[in-house]
Amino acid sequence: MPIVEVTDLHKSYGDRTVVDGVSFEVEEGEIFGVLGPNGAGKTTIVECVSGLRTPDRGTVRVTGLDPIADRRAVTELLGAQLQQSELQPKLTVREALGLYASFYRRPADGLALAERLGLGHVLDTRFAKLSGGQQQRLFIALALIGTPRVVVLDELTTGLDPRGRRETWALIEEVRESGVTVLLVTHFMEEAQRLCDRVAVFDSGAIRAFGSPAELIGRAATSTIVSFRPSAPLDPVLLEALPDVAAVRRDHDRMVVEGSGRAVDAVLGLLAGRGIVAERLRITDATLDDAFLDIITPEN
Repeated sequence: MPIVEVTDLHKSYGDRTVVDGVSFEVEEGEIFGVLGPNGAGKTTIVECVSGLRTPDRGTVRVTGLDPIADRRAVTELLGAQLQQSELQPKLTVREALGLYASFYRRPADGLALAERLGLGHVLDTRFAKLSGGQQQRLFIALALIGTPRVVVLDELTTGLDPRGRRETWALIEEVRESGVTVLLVTHFMEEAQRLCDRVAVFDSGAIRAFGSPAELIGRAATSTIVSFRPSAPLDPVLLEALPDVAAVRRDHDRMVVEGSGRAVDAVLGLLAGRGIVAERLRITDATLDDAFLDIITPEN
């Protein structure tokens, strides 16, 4: 049985529909990504999973339990770090861990958790004095203090610098390795591609695509990007006419060709046939960013 099941979920605020008939399942032990632009309904969905909002229609189950009707039981099973998270400025790390541990019957060892998350040296530091990265680590610790089976992390790395973001990614991977299922809400495609086993892409309150990051990239119109500087003038129209080429553009003195993997051979064949050398040739795979833009572009 999936550890999280969402079936035909609807949620509106007044005459604005935020979630419109969403269904998905999360398997135990995976990192499941909830992706989408701002306003796509991501946070509302995970708030319904966490029992913080009541759906208008549809069902949500966490280990078979209703987050609203079985609130106390679900609270023991699910930890959450919310998008807008704050603590009392004068509360120390040690005090916060102790306070949150008191909410649970079988809490984790807060001091051991702090050490694991790199907070051991700031136990007596007030929340207001922590760096952004330390605050994020503390919120992870508070989400895990109840030894949950599922943890919801909503826009966890927003506001972090690149180093802090990557350190946090490593922590999330450790959390999953400990057996905890992670429901990760993000609009950072690099984050989802690095961490998630499967993702659901949301836009305007509905799921637009579903699968592993590799599967979504493979379905995109652009799965490979070829860039080069031609040794002689080259009309882009010739490249655009090649099979499996999705788009062609100039980038200063370089030609950039987007298409499927088969487009590479077509491009190189065209150049060879015209005696043109592809100088500084670069062939790269598309990213989840490319697939995401394909998915949420209106004409798609």
